[in-house]
Amino acid sequence: MAPSEQLTATALQALLQDGKLAGSWTLDPARSEVRLESRHTWGLRPLHGVFRQVTGSGEVTAAGAATGVITVAAGSVDTKNRTRDKHLRSADFFDIAKHPDLTFAVDDVSPADGGVRITGQLTVRGTTRPAAFDATVSATGDEVRLDGKLPVNRADFGLTWNRIGMAPMDNTIVIHAVFTRA
Repeated sequence: MAPSEQLTATALQALLQDGKLAGSWTLDPARSEVRLESRHTWGLRPLHGVFRQVTGSGEVTAAGAATGVITVAAGSVDTKNRTRDKHLRSADFFDIAKHPDLTFAVDDVSPADGGVRITGQLTVRGTTRPAAFDATVSATGDEVRLDGKLPVNRADFGLTWNRIGMAPMDNTIVIHAVFTRA
């Protein structure tokens, strides 16, 4: 299989069932990225940020069941605006003094049209909610790449600060995760 080949649901199912992906996997933070996408100023202007510190791991059983976790240091958010970043770290948003990490604990990875459906639990600011997103997958013998977008309503996690309605509640977490065999 070519390193950049995107897997179909059928091809991924075959890899999971034949045990080729079985084992422990570690997120490569140097080649992975978790971004935040939103809009501000009443939805007129895009807002992009990146979390500079991300870790993770996963496990694939011989039967093909996959679980894992991705952890993001909330204080590592970087929108290229120091004042905004300081505000995002404050109690108005992530409250990093009390809740330093955002986590997505993967309960299930199942083949879906165009890739996989990843379901799990998203924890932000001490609140855990079920969450799911679709991702594309590419794999080689020692590397698996997942690319997906997780829609998030920040109000579901108590992040309701919104000066005069300028910032929408709906946001997207963009995940590019590269896992290597542990």
